[in-house]
Amino acid sequence: MRTNTISIQTRKSSVEDKLSPDIHPILRQVYLNRGISSDDQLDRSLAGLPSYKSLSGIDKAADILLNAIKRDKRILIVADFDADGATSCVVAVRGLRMLGARHVDFVVPDRFKFGYGLTPEIVDVALRKKPDLIVTVDNGISSIEGVAHAVSKGCQVIVTDHHLPPVQLPNADVIVNPQLKEDGFPSKALAGVGVMFYVLVALRARCKEEGEYEGTSVPNLASLLDIVALGTVADVVPLDNVNRRLVHQGLLRIQQGQCVPGIHALLQQAKREPERIAASDLGFSVGPRLNAAGRLDNMALGIECLLTDDKDKALRIAEQLDLLNQERRGIEDDMKLAAYKILKDLKNKKENDDRWGICLFDETWHQGVIGILASRIKDRFNLPVIAFASASTSEIKGSARSIAGLHIRDVLDDIACQYPQLLKKFGGHAMAAGLSIATKDYEQFVEAFNEAVKQRLNHQRPENVYLVDGEIPDQDLNMDLAEALRRGGPWGQLFPEPSFTGSFRVRKARIVGQKHLKWELETRTTQRRIDAIYFNPDDPEGLLGLSEVSLAYQLDINEYGGRSSLQLMVRHLH
Repeated sequence: MRTNTISIQTRKSSVEDKLSPDIHPILRQVYLNRGISSDDQLDRSLAGLPSYKSLSGIDKAADILLNAIKRDKRILIVADFDADGATSCVVAVRGLRMLGARHVDFVVPDRFKFGYGLTPEIVDVALRKKPDLIVTVDNGISSIEGVAHAVSKGCQVIVTDHHLPPVQLPNADVIVNPQLKEDGFPSKALAGVGVMFYVLVALRARCKEEGEYEGTSVPNLASLLDIVALGTVADVVPLDNVNRRLVHQGLLRIQQGQCVPGIHALLQQAKREPERIAASDLGFSVGPRLNAAGRLDNMALGIECLLTDDKDKALRIAEQLDLLNQERRGIEDDMKLAAYKILKDLKNKKENDDRWGICLFDETWHQGVIGILASRIKDRFNLPVIAFASASTSEIKGSARSIAGLHIRDVLDDIACQYPQLLKKFGGHAMAAGLSIATKDYEQFVEAFNEAVKQRLNHQRPENVYLVDGEIPDQDLNMDLAEALRRGGPWGQLFPEPSFTGSFRVRKARIVGQKHLKWELETRTTQRRIDAIYFNPDDPEGLLGLSEVSLAYQLDINEYGGRSSLQLMVRHLH
């Protein structure tokens, strides 16, 4: 297996600078590097959100929902088992109840029994609750058989989703998905929770048109934005103009103490102060704890955490989720050791010098953790990775993670076209996907995947480039800049957190948590001392003896024991 060599490159800006002179010069360059050239592009207000009316199918969805509310019908939400699916479900349930629905319930598939989406099997489970209307959230766009089964049993079906649609669409009463070819919504990056939020906005508008709120206050759907922000960040969708607004407004609610008890409890378990929260806290601290329910147990537990208004109940569930997350970490560590052994064996085989993608399978691996494993291996080797686990005696399920410039779902589509019987099912995004194959077909799939990736990359080896925003002068390495950078977000996918390079003298070094490296560094010109933390380096002990380091890092504020201090989050060591 080829070694992953990282090239550190400085971002280049090609936009004309029309930004306010009041912006810190380093933050100013960060914005320019991301194509932000004027103050209006920094507007994060809700007023700047595009109208719901450009989402195809949304008016019909609102009409069906309004009719269901007026007729007191039973509405059932069918969720996905990840953080986006959980938050989409909570937004749907809370929002519909706010808008007058009296009979709203949910089901979430057990990933180990039913798999992903509105399958006929999960429809049978749903039918036990006697729904009149089924609403899918963060799934359903590929559920042709499941939708048909629900319709045959007399249920109306609304599909709300954000995944790429297949050639054949399910025969639902209506589909709301910005990825549909004819859809005119300006953002294709909405998460499932964002799509459901927009459906509620459209429904509220219909309710107002029908005079539903005469003499009463109009429900404030902005109160759901803390949950929308969590799902959007946790699903790692691009933070385009629309998603930055949604996430920013949700963060404001959390910072002001206006979030649901479940988010507050999860932050408490993660030891994060709500008033200081940033998007990265949702992605790296809250999201994994919520996801742990769907990975190891049942996402219904995570949904209940966000649905309850009882603070004590929320805290009890958050404690359970934290324990599940700790268990998940242990399982992940064991799986990584097994994966590295497989990779070492592959490295010793000469034929694998021509490996363009990595497939890994171990029958003992946990289905709920293979996605994280694939992501870790992808980061280490800068190759697309699919990790497989046994689903039955004859079938294995894979979770795929991709690299920049390679659309992983398109790769799977290429394989499906060339080998129609090889993939039992598949779906996903550009950077992540899931699939199922017969166990006996694994070796054939490995070769087909390698060739499909090679073709998609045009026989060009991917370069692993880590982009930075330049160097920070020693005198600017301070809390004021760190605060300006934190407030300048939200940062995330395709709107990356500012990163910088710099060279420092090492004054102290020690290993913390058995696998992380903690440094006390000194700047070259001002001789100031600054702490730095390097999480999960390959060989932490081998780095203890360095006297000088050149780093790619992010400027961070370390909150500990009620005190704040400057800290460098090391991303790469030159």
